[in-house]
Amino acid sequence: METARHDSIDFFLGATTPAGFKGYFEPLRHEPGMQMYLIKSGPGCGKSTLMKRLARAAEQRGELTQRIHCASDPDSLDGVILPGQHRAIVDATAPHVVEPKYPGVVERYVNLGDCYDRAGLQPLRQELMGCMKGYKACYQRAYRCLTAAAQIGEDLRSLLLTPALEAKMAKRARGILSREVKKGDGEAGRAVQRFLGGVTWKGVLCQFETVDALCKRVYELADTYGLAHSMLTHLAAGALASGHDVIVCPSPLFPDRMEHLLIPSLSLAFVSASPSLPYPKRPYRRIRLDAMADAELLRRNKARLKFSRKVSAALVEEAVDSLAQAKAMHDELEGLYNPHVDFDRVYQTAQAITDELTARL
Repeated sequence: METARHDSIDFFLGATTPAGFKGYFEPLRHEPGMQMYLIKSGPGCGKSTLMKRLARAAEQRGELTQRIHCASDPDSLDGVILPGQHRAIVDATAPHVVEPKYPGVVERYVNLGDCYDRAGLQPLRQELMGCMKGYKACYQRAYRCLTAAAQIGEDLRSLLLTPALEAKMAKRARGILSREVKKGDGEAGRAVQRFLGGVTWKGVLCQFETVDALCKRVYELADTYGLAHSMLTHLAAGALASGHDVIVCPSPLFPDRMEHLLIPSLSLAFVSASPSLPYPKRPYRRIRLDAMADAELLRRNKARLKFSRKVSAALVEEAVDSLAQAKAMHDELEGLYNPHVDFDRVYQTAQAITDELTARL
């Protein structure tokens, strides 16, 4: 996918959702011409460190770089994509396991597990196993909280998303497409999926900076009740039919629904914004989806809507708290592993991959 040239673009390829971890690491291999480096190792072995070194080296060469952040810890990386080279380096371990289907042609292993001092880790066996058990329990609690929050959100959405509202949004989307999207004569565009945000131990985040880096014209969809998917679907279909590639950004809470849409070739984006996660800049256009909903439904259910939003927000905060506890346990786990990792070997591996990628330019 061709995009404007910028130093670094930040996405997520996975998210913590009500159904557990949801990722788009597997479809990455099917993007045209993609070649993948699959990093294999356990905790504390320098996967994120290696990828940060690779990303920094690429950016210093002036290459467009997509940094793929960890779904639960946005300070860590789960991948680096170099669109200009059709290369990706990803953490291919759980929960986003990727195994080669076309080894040596599309994928190759990078084994950092050999960097462990196995003899030095043996005395820590029980302590390590205990940390891992507690870590997983925190995630299970987070999933339960997000499930409850999503059920409340679905109740609100189903209340307001009437056929009349869907017709209004479809009509508005057609108007936008006629104004903003030129009809193409070539093949249809293609879509890739990236999460723009996620529920993390730092809270609910969205990489709006990525939107601003890729797109100068940003439509803000003011969307308190999760109504935007229908409009975004029409907009994405229209852009694809006109030959434009799109980046589809699902909702972390409802991963089967679109929350944002980026069309870099047109420098055009559509982002959902809510009172709890507002778009921080002045948009090119603002569409108030809440105001398009049935006014009588909103008036009659005002108390219910307010209470449900409050309870849903509290449940998401509980999930964030559980993820923060998981992060603390993971830090403890990495603290146990780190002294028994040969980081010089990790750095040498990073340099070898950097040299290989540079040689392809």
